[in-house]
Amino acid sequence: MEIIFIASYHKSIFRYHAQGHAMTDHVVFKRYPNRRLYNTEKSAYVTLSQISDIIKEGRRVRVLDAKTGEDVTAFILTQIIVEEAKNKNALLPAPLLHLVIRYGGNVLSEFFEKYLELSIKNYLTYKSALDEQFKAWLGKSMDISSLTPGGFPPFMSMESILESFSDWAKKLKSKRNGKSKE
Repeated sequence: MEIIFIASYHKSIFRYHAQGHAMTDHVVFKRYPNRRLYNTEKSAYVTLSQISDIIKEGRRVRVLDAKTGEDVTAFILTQIIVEEAKNKNALLPAPLLHLVIRYGGNVLSEFFEKYLELSIKNYLTYKSALDEQFKAWLGKSMDISSLTPGGFPPFMSMESILESFSDWAKKLKSKRNGKSKE
């Protein structure tokens, strides 16, 4: 069973596969010398924006240079990020960009490859778990059958909220312990 977490960021939808395995659903593109991109699956030329949409649908892409066969996926993905940042005026804060330029790609590539990806995956996992917990809390406090005569739902007591959070924390801990034993 595959679980997909969805996080919203500036009206874009990003999907993360919870299993942490590489998705096998790849779309292969060829980049021609005239810089045009060809979708081998649909037999049609595409734009960077269309490739971005495919990625947002949860699919992985692979871009090969049509002439040399070289994998240029990272370059094309960087172009997509730059284009999206240009439309939104900024993707990363200027001080961080200064550090990237100052120390170069070699020093930061390991950080981005290992730690940033892991941090984003962990953030999306915990955000999803918290979202589910808040939905459960709202469901308890917004039960229509328990509306007060004034029309407002009764608020949960602090004790009830802490109790609910405690149950959630226990479930999360038992899930972690179950995974670490496997």
